[in-house]
Amino acid sequence: MYNSTKNSGGHIANTIVVPMIAVVLVSVVGIFGVMHWSARISDESAAHSQYRLIDGALQLMQNYMVKQQTGVVIWDEAFVEVNDPDPDEGWIFNNMMHWLFQNHGFSKSILVNRDLEVQQAYAQDYTIKWLSEDLLEELTPVVRRVRARYIISFKKTPSGLYSFVPRSSNSRQAIAETGIVALAGDPYLFSAAAVMPQIQSISPVRKPPSVLISMVPLRGEKLKEIAEMSRLQGLVLANLQNTREGVGRFELLSPQKRNAGVVAWQTNQPGSQMLQRVNPFLALAAFMMAAVVIAVTIFTRQMTKRLARSEAKAVHASRHDALSGLPNRTRFHTLLTDTLRDGVQKDTKTAVVYIDLDHFKDINDTLGHSAGDKVIVAVGERLRRVIPDSGIVARISGDEFAMVIRDSKDDEWLEYILDQVQDEISRPIRIGSRELFASLSLGVAVAPRDGDDPDELLRKADIALYDAKANGRNRRSFFEPTMEHHVQSKDKMSRELRLALKNDELDLAYQPQSDTDAKRIVSVEALARWTKTDGTTVSPAQFIPVAEETGLINDLGLWVLNKACAKAHDWPGVTVSVNVSPNQFKHPRFVEKVMAILAANNLPPQRLELEVTESVFAGRNDSVLQALRRLKNLGVKVALDDFGSGYSSLSYLRRFPFDTLKIDRDFVSDMNGNPEAEAILVSIIQLGKALGMTIVAEGIETVEQIRFLQAHRCHRMQGFFISRPLTDRALGRFLEDFHGPNSTGFGTDLSYQPLTAKG
Repeated sequence: MYNSTKNSGGHIANTIVVPMIAVVLVSVVGIFGVMHWSARISDESAAHSQYRLIDGALQLMQNYMVKQQTGVVIWDEAFVEVNDPDPDEGWIFNNMMHWLFQNHGFSKSILVNRDLEVQQAYAQDYTIKWLSEDLLEELTPVVRRVRARYIISFKKTPSGLYSFVPRSSNSRQAIAETGIVALAGDPYLFSAAAVMPQIQSISPVRKPPSVLISMVPLRGEKLKEIAEMSRLQGLVLANLQNTREGVGRFELLSPQKRNAGVVAWQTNQPGSQMLQRVNPFLALAAFMMAAVVIAVTIFTRQMTKRLARSEAKAVHASRHDALSGLPNRTRFHTLLTDTLRDGVQKDTKTAVVYIDLDHFKDINDTLGHSAGDKVIVAVGERLRRVIPDSGIVARISGDEFAMVIRDSKDDEWLEYILDQVQDEISRPIRIGSRELFASLSLGVAVAPRDGDDPDELLRKADIALYDAKANGRNRRSFFEPTMEHHVQSKDKMSRELRLALKNDELDLAYQPQSDTDAKRIVSVEALARWTKTDGTTVSPAQFIPVAEETGLINDLGLWVLNKACAKAHDWPGVTVSVNVSPNQFKHPRFVEKVMAILAANNLPPQRLELEVTESVFAGRNDSVLQALRRLKNLGVKVALDDFGSGYSSLSYLRRFPFDTLKIDRDFVSDMNGNPEAEAILVSIIQLGKALGMTIVAEGIETVEQIRFLQAHRCHRMQGFFISRPLTDRALGRFLEDFHGPNSTGFGTDLSYQPLTAKG
């Protein structure tokens, strides 16, 4: 009986409750439906009114454009000039097109002559790339209508002549057509008006006019004016596919009814606002029904969350760097694009910072890639921690990062932020028991000053980064147009240098080195010189670094070596010194190439001296030392150039027995009357002698310097006082005069004299 009662109660409950729920459900759904339908009708009516406001504002603006254009299209002098068989384009440019830009903001203009040909085009940025066939096709019907209206304004008189009788009673009224066209995806307002005289005369024939088309971008100031006239806030130029709810859309059509863009705005929605006030009461009525589906909703939600988490992980992995957790290059580009768009709308500056870890390869080479990965993670965390909350940090690749700093006030504020970044990175990074120190080179580009295109900004930030690294690393550089010019100039110089090498257009100069007594020239240093075919002289300080960076230094170095060895036969008994770049030693067959050049020129190895700097040992000590020993075993002399200008580590002198030690010219120029400089110079001479090396002092410019070096028995001397660099012919005459029986040397006795005690 219990079961029967239970079943009966359940049956009654089902009989009463289910229909009640159905009635309540139908009632609530009906009420919601009617309310939403009414709200939609009200919202659509409001949106239509706002649409008409924008349409009216656009029409007023176009009419005003015609009035602005009147000053140059209804003008006797302009009418004569544009229809002249040989028009003065400069006059048209300055007095019509450029005048319209300066006074009314028409950034582009096209002048179509009577033959329907483009006579002249103007753009604010002085380019004509925007003048496309599609644009001219779009504007051709407009031009034809203007010409037709002009021609039919001439009425035939009984005398057979034509009199100008326009439909408008205002004789100053221009005959014009207005509209909208798309240029590079952006809508432009245009006004096309006939160029005609101020006072029309009787004419025997009706001639079509020239037509001036003036355009102004709708984006920016014009869009603001439309917003002010229509009293609508938040007007933007939107994509055609933008169909979000609550967003009004005014489609901009070209003269041929093609889409030229969309003006979008947040519509006023009185119906939706009313619905928001009523919804709480309706929601209360629907509350009891929601309880029925809570269990199902909870279960569905749990399953949905699991799916969403799985999807979010997959999306995150595709957009972020796996090691550092930072956005990757693709995601960074998307975020940068969005940020720049927001910056344009808010009229704020955005800084793009390209970052490179200095000498990161050394960490991987010395400590392994695991330590390098830990450094990358630590640097990423510090960058994320130190920049403003609204900023973006991404790992672009390897040891390269990038940042976006929004709402950048000025360069001084940016400098402050970047100071914090570099200070944070300079703190030691602990890897196990070891402390590592990292530094950054940064390149900065700022929008809109340096552009507003993401790819262009990244390119310019990369150029600035290159400048920072080229100027010593651990520093930052802001992009400047001269940097881009420098990159382009360097690329041009690289191509010209390659061609000059191919065509054997370079020359060599030779600077003599005298012995201690300044009575005999014992060696000459070969120096590359480049004079272009147009007579322009390029300094070695310009083309040698370019050759180093582009890899041309290998070809250039071998060319200098071959040329110098070939000329060495003209100066018997004189050693020829040739500078060798560190990059040349990276070539695995460099020693073999030197041997081949000596053999080809039949020059004894003892007459060749190769000059290297301390930087040649950086990172490849063992292979470099092996190559130097092979050359020395062949009999080639090896000199350590510019000793004292770098780290001057004595380990180089200990590990490899150089034949010659060349003292940097700075020590010689600083020694005059400077006891400390003289003491250092004497110490270097004594050090070299103790190791059995020939000592060469560079930069000799005074007889006092020679006297000092003679007193301390410096073996060889080189500088302008001995001789400036000479061509091969001039060097031959110099040696003949210097070593000849009637030679007077330098005009004074420079033979060795003992050092006298002072005071």
